[in-house]
Amino acid sequence: MQSTIALVRHRVTDFDAWKTVYDNFAPIQAEHGVRAHQVLRSLEDRSEVTIAHTFDSIEAAKMFFAMPELRKAMGDAGVRIDSMSVMYYDEVEAGELIAV
Repeated sequence: MQSTIALVRHRVTDFDAWKTVYDNFAPIQAEHGVRAHQVLRSLEDRSEVTIAHTFDSIEAAKMFFAMPELRKAMGDAGVRIDSMSVMYYDEVEAGELIAV
């Protein structure tokens, strides 16, 4: 099955506070099509966060990011909305490399 990956990049005012809100929002993510996620924090700028969300389709991804509840949670979490970008990708391949 082909997946859509949404890469979200933004800055937060306080990473620990943001992470608490993000973790508490997980049930809503699951209800609205997020099948998997990965959270990345910049080594150079600790306020910069990139999140990869996996969806079944581009339509599901766009509907998720249009949710008013998401926008509110992001505001509550201290996301600097002016720094936010969302990009959508088709997953072409994924896997793990195992040393032989």
